Amino acid sequence: MFESLRGKRVLITGATGGIGSAMVCLFADCGAQVGIHYHRNAAKAQALRRALLAKGKTAACFKADLSQVSQIRRLVKAFVRAFGRIDVLINNAGGVLEPKPIERLSEKGWDRTFALNAKGPFFLAQEALWRMRRQRSGRIINVSSISAKYGGSPVSLHYGAAKAALEAATRGLARWGAPHGIRVNAIRGGFIETPFHQKMGRRDRRERIRKIPLQRAGQPLDMARMALYLASEAGDFITGETITVAGGD
Repeated sequence: MFESLRGKRVLITGATGGIGSAMVCLFADCGAQVGIHYHRNAAKAQALRRALLAKGKTAACFKADLSQVSQIRRLVKAFVRAFGRIDVLINNAGGVLEPKPIERLSEKGWDRTFALNAKGPFFLAQEALWRMRRQRSGRIINVSSISAKYGGSPVSLHYGAAKAALEAATRGLARWGAPHGIRVNAIRGGFIETPFHQKMGRRDRRERIRKIPLQRAGQPLDMARMALYLASEAGDFITGETITVAGGD
């Protein structure tokens, strides 16, 4: 069923992180031409690209600060200039900026977290949508978080709120895109084993994992496989949905 992705042009944001890297490799293995977006980690992005080129895959790197709309527009233009069109956009980039308790969270921390997790994905989708509309086809996949369900942790309420906003935007974008052959969905990731948790200061994972019915942390590949499913012909009749990949959490 994934043969339909062969030759598709796929832009993946936040591609140097654990989940993003897994998506890059999986889509490339299925024959997609992959855009590797990064903000600061140029070395990791170029290493990914070289590894794919060595396997005969097609990939290119693109740098952008996704909190800046001007850079978002340049990113999509550069991707289309390199690949000719955009078939799939995966809004994977995200994170908690200024992880602090509610009583100490600053306006700047709130705004920066919303800019990365909600504003950025929306304006990326906006740039992709009018191009996909001309093609009469396209897929947009937004990566959300279980934080949207639980309202974040004691130090990430603003992150949970931003991801909830992203899920709401997903539904609105899906309604707009449906008449034009564009599917828009979100993947709500649970506790996924990535460096994200170390950055958040979570040292003991055991207590958190005990709360997961399947009794294990998710892996980046679990998220990548769901993105692959939604981007392929298997996802032809799915739009406006938020699909949870969280082991029952």
